[in-house]
Amino acid sequence: MSDVPEGLYYTKEHEWMRVEGDTVTIGITDHAQDMLTDIVYIELPEAGDTVGDMGEFAVVESVKSASPIFAPLAGTITEVNMDLEDAPDLMNSSPYGDGWIVKMTLENPSAVADLMDAAAYRAEIGE
Repeated sequence: MSDVPEGLYYTKEHEWMRVEGDTVTIGITDHAQDMLTDIVYIELPEAGDTVGDMGEFAVVESVKSASPIFAPLAGTITEVNMDLEDAPDLMNSSPYGDGWIVKMTLENPSAVADLMDAAAYRAEIGE
């Protein structure tokens, strides 16, 4: 069973989003990191980059494949987890903690209501 914390928002592409005031933190879910297996590299965006709804902002490479990472909602990247450059495996060991990828401000913060909650995401992945 995958770890699917309550209080986060989820996408069908297996990203999670934590809302903290006017900032959101984005990463990949435990289910995603499990499917990717050992993550060995991430191509990170830069602070100040803007992305559209479901816009690709990073690429994660594992021993199995390379996978794009999408922003659940449109916004501007305000912070990038540079620790992932030297330790991309943090996405495996701590997907909801030290393995976060970016922080953003959203163009339309009320749009988070359209994302899945934990129960809906569990149903999406069949757990």
